[in-house]
Parts: sequence; structure tokens; C-alpha cells
Amino acid sequence: MENKERRVGTVSRGIRLPIIREGDDLAKIVTTSVLEACEYEGFALHDRDVISITESIVARSQGNYATVDNIAKDVKNKFGGETIGVIFPILSRNRFAICLKGIAKGAKKIVLMLSYPSDEVGNSVITYDQIDEAGINPYSDVLTEKRYREVFGTETKLEFTGVDYVEYYKNLIKDCGADVEIIFANQAKTILDYTKNVLVCDIHTRARTKRILKNAGADIVLGLDEILNSSVDGSGYNEKYGLLGTNKSTEDKVKLFPRDCQGLVEDVQAQILEKTGKHVEVMVYGDGAFKDPKGKIWELADPVVSPAFTSGLIGTPNELKLKYLADNDYKDLTGKALKEAIEKSIKAKNGSLVGNMAAQGTTPRQLTDLIGSLCDLTSGSGDKGTPVVLVQGYFDNYTND
Repeated sequence: MENKERRVGTVSRGIRLPIIREGDDLAKIVTTSVLEACEYEGFALHDRDVISITESIVARSQGNYATVDNIAKDVKNKFGGETIGVIFPILSRNRFAICLKGIAKGAKKIVLMLSYPSDEVGNSVITYDQIDEAGINPYSDVLTEKRYREVFGTETKLEFTGVDYVEYYKNLIKDCGADVEIIFANQAKTILDYTKNVLVCDIHTRARTKRILKNAGADIVLGLDEILNSSVDGSGYNEKYGLLGTNKSTEDKVKLFPRDCQGLVEDVQAQILEKTGKHVEVMVYGDGAFKDPKGKIWELADPVVSPAFTSGLIGTPNELKLKYLADNDYKDLTGKALKEAIEKSIKAKNGSLVGNMAAQGTTPRQLTDLIGSLCDLTSGSGDKGTPVVLVQGYFDNYTND
């Protein structure tokens, strides 16, 4: 029989699961669902396939939930219930607004300091063009809410959501019984002109923000990762990330980022090995790590892309750039000779390719960040019903048949 060359590389498949509830045996459900998908759709598992599980169903199976009142109690206990500076939050009804309810209920006054022209993940309250036209220096200028409205108008809505988050957050805080003052600034220590007690709400830059505030003389400095980092009245919690990675569940409840996931990924890996003899990799994933060029929004509101993964997913890609080899090393070759030369280079690669010109332009990011981004795009965040993604052929290259 003629040996047919392989024509497909990496494949990403969304795997449908039943609706997950607290207490469900998630490892068993994931394993069964993947194997049933293989049977029904007529494909097979291979060594080094990647089974990726969205963080949402992990947290749901764990019952990792908390109420607004749980958040309020923790905030009040840690800050004293008076004035709190809440700085650099993202603009999100799903991610932060529900947390802000609890924060506001745990204080008498909130001084809300928003970064501008956008939040940390790219949600823009205004544009750089507007700032330039107004002659404002975002690195040094502090705007009151009144000045902000005078310069930029009475309505500043996000393009895709149609929400004026300045007004939305202000009314939310008032409705929770706290006084509110809103300012716009990009220097963390500005908040200390208003209060010495500060809740740091940025995600990926939080360590620097905390350091700046502590060095500048703040009294209490805590991050969202330090709120609900232990249980309050039996609530869910996350000892490492606290409220970071939180999503709205109901009008008075949040789902926290999952905890203790390592056992889950290793359990799924072991079950697949037992049932199929294949050694797959398994990871839990949240937000991917990509930017929307139209809305300028980074899809990275979770503290990490993957909170748990099996050992085969440690590291970064170690790949050669095929177009570099074709245009440089083998520019005089064509057809079969070119194919064979490139295959030989791939087979000969050994150890790290850092500094090798033939590897330039390959993506120097963690495998879990890259695969997590692929899975996030595959599963979506709506009604696809595929909270598990099977990625096949990710570790193959041009030489694999």
C-alpha cells in the first residue's frame, strides 16, 4: 500500500460535557467524556495529546463560591471598616463589579482610583487621542471626577459593552451604603493623599504597586489576592490568589479561581493511561493571553493562564522557523531536496535553541500560556458547552508522519 504523507498538524477539539455541579467527580467525567468523543467522532488518542479543563468547571465542582457578605466581612476585618482606597481595578461587570459590592459594604467610604486612559487589561474609558487633545499628561496629572467630566464629557462608554463604568461603579458603591470619591491617576502613591489604607486591585502588576505604596508610607496595603485567601464563615477561598480570577455567579455570589488543581490533572492523566495506554498531558486553563486589536483588550483577567498542569507541559517551545531555513540556509533548494534538508535540520536540533537565528520569530512563551490561549479561543465563554478541549499534534513537527 502506498505510504500517504500526513496532511494535518495541530487539531483543537472542544469536548462537550454534562453541566458540572458541586461534588461531581470531575476527573471521571472528563475522562469519560474525552473517550466517548473519541468513540463517537472516530478519532484516537495519542501520546502527548493535551486535555485542557477550563477553570470554571473545576471551581464549580469544588464548590468554591463566596457571597458579597463574605467579602464585606473580610474587608472590614482587615481594613477596619472606615475609608479604603481602591486602586487600579479593571472595568468589568463580570470580574470586578461583584467584588466591589462586597468591598463597599465593608467600608464607610471608597476612594476609587482608576488608571487612564485604560485599565490594566485594555478597557478604555477614554483614548490617548483625547488625552493628547486635552493637553493632559497621564503620567503625572491627577483628575477629579468633575475635571474628567469637564474634559471628556458626561458619558464615556466602553465601545463593546455600552457601559459608562465611572457612573456604574459610583452608583454601585452608593447603593451599598458607602460614600464614594473617584479620581483618575496612574501613580500608585497618589492614593495616599486621600487615605493610607489601600486595596490594590491590579492583577499582574500588583507586587510592584504594593511595594510602591509601602515604601511611600501607607498604613495598610493589601491586594485582591489577600481578600478571601482563607474561608470566611465557611465560604470558598483561594489561599494563593484570593479574589483574583473571580467571576460573577449570581447578583450576590462569586465563583473564585479554583484551588488544589494538581491532583485533578494527575488523576485524569492516570485514568487515561489506565484505559488507553496513552500518556497524555493535562492542564487547567483560564483566560488565554491574547490581545484584541480592535478593542485593544487583553484577554488576561485571571492571575495565571494555568493554575495546574502535568510535568510534560513545563517549559517553552523549542522550534525552528521553517521560513527562515527556506529563505536562508536552503534558499537554493526546491522540491524534494528542500523538504529533505529542512527535515534533516529539524531532526538534528539538540538542546536549547536560544540564540539560534533559525529559531528567531518563534514564540518564546510558556507552553501552558500558548496552549491555554488556543483552548480559550476554542471553548469560548458562552454557550458552546465545551469546557474541555483536546489538543492533538501540538508537539509534532514537519518530520512526523
